[in-house]
Amino acid sequence: MVRGQTMDIRILPSNIANMIAAGEVVQRPASVVKELMENAVDAGADTVAVSVQDAGRTLIQVTDNGCGMSPDQAVLCFERHATSKIAAVEDLSAIQTFGFRGEALASIAAVAEVTLKTRRYDDEIGCEVIFADSRHVSTREVASPAGANFAVRNLFYNVPARRKFLKSDNVEMKHIVSEFLRIALTNPELNLSLSANGKEIYVLKKAKSLKFRIQDLLGSSVTDSVVDIATHTSVVDITGYVGRPDAARKTQGNQYFFVNGRYFRSPYFHKAVLNAFSNLIPEGTSPSYFIYFSVDPHTIDVNISPTKTEVKFEEDNVIFQALYASIKEAIGKNSFGDAIDFDREGAPEIPVLGKRYQELHPVTHEPAEGFNPEFNPFDNDGFPSESSPYSNSFGYGDSGLPSDQYARQGGGDEFKPGRDSFMVDRRDDYGKLFEDKILPSAQVLILKGKYILTPVKSGIMVVDIRRARERILYEANMKALSQNVRVTHTSLFPVIVNVGAENMYLISEYSRLLQTLGFDIRAVDRDTVSVNGVPDGFPVEQDKVEKMLPDLILALSDDHMLAGETMLSSMAQRFARLGTVNSEPVRNPAEAQRLIEDLFLCENTEFTGSGHRIMSVLTEEQIDKMLN
Repeated sequence: MVRGQTMDIRILPSNIANMIAAGEVVQRPASVVKELMENAVDAGADTVAVSVQDAGRTLIQVTDNGCGMSPDQAVLCFERHATSKIAAVEDLSAIQTFGFRGEALASIAAVAEVTLKTRRYDDEIGCEVIFADSRHVSTREVASPAGANFAVRNLFYNVPARRKFLKSDNVEMKHIVSEFLRIALTNPELNLSLSANGKEIYVLKKAKSLKFRIQDLLGSSVTDSVVDIATHTSVVDITGYVGRPDAARKTQGNQYFFVNGRYFRSPYFHKAVLNAFSNLIPEGTSPSYFIYFSVDPHTIDVNISPTKTEVKFEEDNVIFQALYASIKEAIGKNSFGDAIDFDREGAPEIPVLGKRYQELHPVTHEPAEGFNPEFNPFDNDGFPSESSPYSNSFGYGDSGLPSDQYARQGGGDEFKPGRDSFMVDRRDDYGKLFEDKILPSAQVLILKGKYILTPVKSGIMVVDIRRARERILYEANMKALSQNVRVTHTSLFPVIVNVGAENMYLISEYSRLLQTLGFDIRAVDRDTVSVNGVPDGFPVEQDKVEKMLPDLILALSDDHMLAGETMLSSMAQRFARLGTVNSEPVRNPAEAQRLIEDLFLCENTEFTGSGHRIMSVLTEEQIDKMLN
């Protein structure tokens, strides 16, 4: 500011102030869905229907059968800080509802055109209220069912910059589904539905229990892999479910914390879960969980973020220990080891002996013990001498052949090689066993499945197997992305994998990219895909494909804000790492030799796409120094 210049301070018009405030509450269409669904639950509705068009850009409609509003209340609810949840300061310390600040509807009306049709149960006729740009447009009487019907059209129509930064329809729908799931998981007693562009995504009837609601939302594969937890203390009651260790994944899906029915995020309590699973799951993975806290509302503060996804606990360290102990107890009570299946087809029969078996089948004689005190294993290379009474102890006659084979060949007249010739022939065959295995690739040594060692002119070359594969896949991915050339290995039996409704939109968003890279993944229904083919170098076995899909989704979930060649390189590297995670081990020198040959066909054999060294040469001089 220039010295001497006067400062002109003014109060912003209400519509501009509301638009600024809306930026904190309404970040994307999913924010509108969240606020309207929470208001419906607070209004006592037991049926809530959500319908969106164009991922919420064109229309978001939420209908409920709650208590409804009078015409005056219907207009007043759009004013800032208008709320029915709080009447005094003391109410802030005992909040039991989702909404309470009276900012949601005002913020939505500031950035969209909103039509509200509502009627109370005791009223004969309802009303229609229209708001746009934070201004009351009209109010009129209309026929309306009891409850409320909010229609939010043209979101961010008056804020082009905000609308421009919205993601694609698939990405925005993924966020809408996420918000819908959070409401559904904490209200199993509600009838809920979600549809997009006229197509039903979820139609949920009132569930018998929380576990049935989880099954309706996420499938039986999730509920079959979780165990119950329950802890009751003077500070907190903890209930819910945690996943089995063998179901831990690298993705962060299906991880939910709720307190008094409200969803929240907490890295602190997430750490308590991971600590409880310490040494039970691979590093870099985390289990699924659905954990519900019940605490005195006076001991928490839910008013620390505009989106109300953060909660401050008065005694968080006590809750941390209670959560840790509860999960530890659940793990201890349940057996997570693989059981022995004696009913498996092809298993050996185990005879069942009756109580009188020994009486009816007595042992008439016991085998006699015998040994040769004069036997010396160092005589005759360990073979019995011709004079030894034990010369035929292995069933061989004088011919050196098994006695029955010797008899079939007509006794000793036609074939009598003698004991000495038999001994020499066996030792000669023993040596040939190793001579036949000496191949050129035998100069390649595999060290603990991690490294390949092979001699070169200057010494010994050490190749990192995982990084070599990563480099090979990286260049193949770059070629596929830039030239649209990639080989797909079609599976004889497609692998069906449940990925969740949220991730279906993500896979659909990047379907062309996946196809370019060599993946053949097709939708089966709202939350399940069929993997019909994978790129060259990726596993095709069912169990490995099932493990690969979460990693694939994780790679797609990262924000791709780069452009041009940099973006292509980043995607190629991300999928190259994915291909090395579940790859087959190098089993023999021949496979190691092929891997080295493929590596040397790459443009860069020294470093991976992320800059890690692939190989190093241990020179003869370095070896001499180590040994001297």
